[in-house]
Amino acid sequence: MRVLIAGPSLHAISGVSTHVNLLLAAPWPDVSDDALTLTHFQVGSEGRNEGPAARVARLLLSPWQLAACLVARRIDILHLNTSLDPKPYWRDAAYLGVARLLGRRVVLQIHGGRLPHELFAGRPWSAGLLRRVLRAADTVVALGQQEWRALRDFAPQARVELIPHAVAAVPAEAMAARSMAASELQLLFLGRLDAAKGLYELLDAVDLLVRGGRQMRLVIAGDGPEEAGLRSRIADLKLQPRVELAGARFGVDKQTLLSQAHVFVLPSYSEGLPYALLEAMAAGVAPVVSSVGAVPDVVGYGEHGLLVAPRNIGQLVYALARLHDDRGLLARLGAAARARIAERYGLERFARSFARVYRQAGRPSRRRGDKPTIGPTASDPRV
Repeated sequence: MRVLIAGPSLHAISGVSTHVNLLLAAPWPDVSDDALTLTHFQVGSEGRNEGPAARVARLLLSPWQLAACLVARRIDILHLNTSLDPKPYWRDAAYLGVARLLGRRVVLQIHGGRLPHELFAGRPWSAGLLRRVLRAADTVVALGQQEWRALRDFAPQARVELIPHAVAAVPAEAMAARSMAASELQLLFLGRLDAAKGLYELLDAVDLLVRGGRQMRLVIAGDGPEEAGLRSRIADLKLQPRVELAGARFGVDKQTLLSQAHVFVLPSYSEGLPYALLEAMAAGVAPVVSSVGAVPDVVGYGEHGLLVAPRNIGQLVYALARLHDDRGLLARLGAAARARIAERYGLERFARSFARVYRQAGRPSRRRGDKPTIGPTASDPRV
């Protein structure tokens, strides 16, 4: 079975890029009796250095390029990775149409964005088209409980599966550099430097905490459009050397940062299921994260980490101060976070679920009205 995975550049700094890389490297022979061949088709602007004219040309040509790729490589299934935001949705709806015209099966995976009833609120024609798009996919994959329920309610005839992301286990010795007794609390942000990640609120929170006498250091690892703005805010708040913009980190460099961090901070305005969160938890780093998207499926408040409301500096200050002052709680949350990932978000379980989805998509079309299903990696609805 030949699967074409559409997604951003494999070298882009994004959760979807991480996801595509994991799929390409998954242990398929260990989990599937089917012979699976996965290849990548690059979509979107991430990882490209192009001007306006080149971007317009790419947008016009890409459906034709996709069609040529599907035919030349004799692809059976197109796996689209989209989000319910206008630009990626319309692009991927066009790709889905191309695949359907060529008789290919489609797996449509939703990586966050708005809930389906929110995307085209007050626009019944567009909402109706979204329902048709969801029904046209052989399988729709959601990352979290809230998204899964919303998709099922919005398009009852669609087959909706729930498959959370996954990460590799981190050996215990890789965390040896972390000392809970250190007076200075080490905070870490990993991700794209974008205002929607809550980075300016995070800087304001750190400023308030430092001025209140608490010892902490924040490392911001990543790159993106807000780098210059963040440097300016750090200078205005006189936060050097308490805050460091460390640039994008990968591989061993990223693991080194995780091994030294006490707290992973991600106060985003919206998310799907951030890979950076799973990586941090797998490394035993206590998370302080916004309660958005599928994050509450993974992080139980006070059990595996602390949750805050988006854009709420007061809650962010309180959560970070609590972990600074209570190192016993910090250690318990870090250990529970690591155990949570090991139990529920392993790579083999992830690969087994997608092998099943591909196998289902390759079968003759289901009857209309068949019930949506939850995959075996579904998070516990009680969480």
